[in-house]
Amino acid sequence: MQSNHARGRFILLFVALIAMLALDGCAGFFNRDAMRVAVAGIEPLEGQGLEMRFAVKLRVQNPNDSPIDFDGVALDLDLNGRPFASGVSDQRGTVPRFGETVLSVPVTVSAFSVARQAFGFATGDAVSKVSYAVRGKLAGGPFGGARFADSGYIDLPAGGAPGY
Repeated sequence: MQSNHARGRFILLFVALIAMLALDGCAGFFNRDAMRVAVAGIEPLEGQGLEMRFAVKLRVQNPNDSPIDFDGVALDLDLNGRPFASGVSDQRGTVPRFGETVLSVPVTVSAFSVARQAFGFATGDAVSKVSYAVRGKLAGGPFGGARFADSGYIDLPAGGAPGY
């Protein structure tokens, strides 16, 4: 009877110790700084039918003390607060600790997205800047990956949007 009681306390102590170690590991994980992601460039790709395709180059910086492994990338691009393009890539790699890497993600722009943006330009006032927002995810890792976001403005040439 006494050995069952001692074994029960040992198991309880063991489970408590494992829980403390797990929580300590999670605390270290959640104490990470967010990745810095910026659009480094956009290059045209061959499209199909009415769609347009681009390779969006992302510069991903890791300001943390440990590398970030990834196995897949997903990306959404909005222009002027409206969905514009999306893409995925099965790239895999590592963003080194206190380092950076450039990823290329092919994105697709539907003809409807282009028409919606053109209609927005045509019905609005002369535009000198276009806002953009990029959201995405580097998949992988023990907690499903790391999310990122970037936003800003693109200055258009003098005269605003094409046709003005």
